[in-house]
Amino acid sequence: MSIRLPSSPHALFCLGLVASACSDDGTATTTTGESSSTGTAASATDNPTTVAPTSETPTTDVPTGGTMGGTEGTTGLTTAGPTTDASTGTTMGVVTQTTSGDSTSIGDSTSAGSSGSTGGPPCDAGTIICEGDTAKTCDGMGGFTDETPCDNGCAPDLGCLFCVPNEAKCEGEISKVCNAEGTAEDEYFCDGVQGVTCDANSGQCVGACSPKSLGTSYIGCDYYPTVTANIVANNFNFAVTVANTTDSNAKIVIEKNGQVIKNDMVGPQSVKAITLPWDLTLKSVQNPPASINVKGGAYRLRSDQPVTVYQYNPLEYQLNGGNSFTNDASLLLPVNVWSGDYFVVARNTWDAVNFGTRISGFYAVTASENGTTVTLSPSETGKLVKAGGGVQADGTGQIMLNRGDVLEVFSSEVNGNPSIADVTGTRVKADKPIQVIGGHICSFVPFDVGYCDHLEESMFPYETLAKKYIVTPPLIPTGGNVPKAQMVRIVATEDDTNLTYDPPQGAPANIAKGGQYIEILQTKADFEVTSDKKIIIAQTMLGQDAGGNSGDPAMALAVATEQFRKTYLFHAPINYETNYVNIVAPMAAKVTLDAVAVGGFTPIGATNFGVARVKLGNNIDGNHDVKSDLPVGISVYGYGQYTSYWYPGGLDLETLPQ
Repeated sequence: MSIRLPSSPHALFCLGLVASACSDDGTATTTTGESSSTGTAASATDNPTTVAPTSETPTTDVPTGGTMGGTEGTTGLTTAGPTTDASTGTTMGVVTQTTSGDSTSIGDSTSAGSSGSTGGPPCDAGTIICEGDTAKTCDGMGGFTDETPCDNGCAPDLGCLFCVPNEAKCEGEISKVCNAEGTAEDEYFCDGVQGVTCDANSGQCVGACSPKSLGTSYIGCDYYPTVTANIVANNFNFAVTVANTTDSNAKIVIEKNGQVIKNDMVGPQSVKAITLPWDLTLKSVQNPPASINVKGGAYRLRSDQPVTVYQYNPLEYQLNGGNSFTNDASLLLPVNVWSGDYFVVARNTWDAVNFGTRISGFYAVTASENGTTVTLSPSETGKLVKAGGGVQADGTGQIMLNRGDVLEVFSSEVNGNPSIADVTGTRVKADKPIQVIGGHICSFVPFDVGYCDHLEESMFPYETLAKKYIVTPPLIPTGGNVPKAQMVRIVATEDDTNLTYDPPQGAPANIAKGGQYIEILQTKADFEVTSDKKIIIAQTMLGQDAGGNSGDPAMALAVATEQFRKTYLFHAPINYETNYVNIVAPMAAKVTLDAVAVGGFTPIGATNFGVARVKLGNNIDGNHDVKSDLPVGISVYGYGQYTSYWYPGGLDLETLPQ
């Protein structure tokens, strides 16, 4: 069978070059003076014109549609000598192409343009045409360089296909969708836990959590909360908060290593904190001896309604009269926006004299599918890691992970100068989608000022990274609009990356190699970073003793302005001393927080953007929403004595050009 495509760049084939005429429904009927065959082919134009077999003189009085006449300066078709095959009832005639007033006979055989044929202008060399289920490659001289029988059909300009482009079908609860090129089928499991089924009519997964319904953002239905290394006491709780973005109850199922751990429900437009047991192997100790590969180490959280998920390591700042002292939080990304390509941002190994040891940075890789091959390409500083779990001491490795497995890689100890060991800039690639979380077990920021705090954040896929970001520091929790100093780490993804700043920051304007970074130290400035190649930016709070009255190191990724959104639903824990949200918005935007208009935006250079740092009320459940008539970005953080957390409140995750 010939494959009918929505459109074809070689529409002239449908206008006579292969002796075909277009019918009203886009199918092609081959008409000749000797014999006839019919097949399905690409539509010649968006509005196909029917050519009916008539007498030599074209007429518009035909029951099947209009005609195309050969007038001077136009291209047209006429037919001559119609006959009827008594055995098939098919009316046949000779098709003539007219160009600029000259009539050219194409021929009287259905194999027009076949090897050795004459007549009609030849198709361009390399062009693929179809005769029935045979793909023929034009030689540019009226013949063909090859003819290939197609088992699954043929499409003009594409040739033999594996499947019908964009066609979908159900096989049980598996939706198989042919790609646009017809070369392969993508398979989607229509997960009943997520309320998704395979629709027999469309052949596709349907439901609120289906791929088409979800789009590409931080809102999803399938997540993998993953414990990362932290020296916090075990009586504090690892937890996730689940924000239900819909008007229906969201049923939550949490598993670990294939076993159901919890079933829960989150009400419409509300948020719930759910505590989970520590995975003590991943939580590790302050000085893990080796990198590790933990089978089934991650949790899997699924919902039957779209939700957002943040993980807290740990959730509480205070518990039973004691302080945790080492917290952070991370926005989790749903599986439907994962990719197989990431750059890591972490911090250096540092010499923790007070602890009598050195404490490592890390990254954690989680797989969502069995048989996932992960390949590690370390940066210059990432070549010093603790070997183990399939990872070499030079930071390289190719590791096989199954669903829920976690590879946690630690920067090494280097006698005399531990700070040169840093997994930042390492590229992590996989042949199936993965999650990557970067961070530090417990870091001083800066390295010589107390006190240490846990750092972690989900890395954004390389495909979603951009060239323009706005960076704003947090607010000092002492009242007034006084920023708290931060470190800003900018990581290049390609060699020779050029940077500009608005307003100017006196910072380096070039990063020589992909995977290298520059760091702007202890800045309180709001500014825009623009690059000529994709970059990733991490922001890190300073320790409490470095100034700021409260809080300790915490890390968040900056969000590209291209990934800003108009609406957010987020959570801020109510047991911290103070919580804030930074809102970055166009100066003309109308923004509300919890239905109250937000004003007092401070302009940022000449960007036409401004920032408002707003204190959050400790309401009953810690739930908040931001709405705007223009896309905005949000960053959420909170303080306790010698501890803090920080995460981007959400973002779109559209694929952006390089």
